[in-house]
Amino acid sequence: MDINVARTFLEVVKTGSFVNAASNLHLTQTAVSARIRVLEDLLDRPVFIRNKAGAKLTPAGEQFLRFATTMVQVWDRARRAVALPPGRETVVTVGAELSLWSPLLRHWLLWMRRECPEIAVSTHIDTSERLMEQVQDGSLDMAVLYAAPSRPGIIAELLFEEKLVLVRTTPTSSPLAPEDHVQIDWGEEFAGSYHAAFPDQPNAVVSISYGPLALEYILATGGSGYFRKGFIRSYLEEGRLALVPGSPEFSYSAYVVHSTKADPGVMDRIRAGLKAAAAITA
Repeated sequence: MDINVARTFLEVVKTGSFVNAASNLHLTQTAVSARIRVLEDLLDRPVFIRNKAGAKLTPAGEQFLRFATTMVQVWDRARRAVALPPGRETVVTVGAELSLWSPLLRHWLLWMRRECPEIAVSTHIDTSERLMEQVQDGSLDMAVLYAAPSRPGIIAELLFEEKLVLVRTTPTSSPLAPEDHVQIDWGEEFAGSYHAAFPDQPNAVVSISYGPLALEYILATGGSGYFRKGFIRSYLEEGRLALVPGSPEFSYSAYVVHSTKADPGVMDRIRAGLKAAAAITA
């Protein structure tokens, strides 16, 4: 099947109409309709219901959506692998959750440049669920994430063990109100453990999904929150933050995941770099 047919299908899904898809793809509406007809002929069933409101997926279209996404991702990866930059032997595609990029993946990129100059690198940021899906479908070689679930055909290895600790701004003699606590999204497992430990804690006035942003916020305004201990160690040493005595700590370990079909030699080199980066940030 022409990969452009799959791309056109995905664009119609994204925009919700043939007209908008045609505009985004720089095609005529007739060309978009023709590509969708080709797809429907190949599948022997309609994938869209068209009406005045736009285009809505049929049950068959819902089923095909997952496969179309995978097809386009794998094709794009194949194009990158074939079109290697000069002097490079292969390309690796690595993804991670946003909170793991700084400083862990920054140190890893520098390590790869220094120790593996023959390997081209493509990086990607996404949610843990999407990263796992992309490792499974082959569009990512490896991903680094927290709380890696068990999936068939996937190997998950512990990269480092981290702790989430409760800290507050200094001076500690300055009282903090309950609304000064910032809730940070460290995932469902942490949320469950946190609510079990603090059942009477009111809902936070400020909730932030990105740890580094939450840290900047409480340093500017004063407050408290749970942070990765390794990430805030320098602030503790400088006296800008202080651990809250008697507060519970929560485990927050990071994992490296890759397919059982991945090239062992390449995976070994990526893994070595990640472990070196983890040692720097520990």
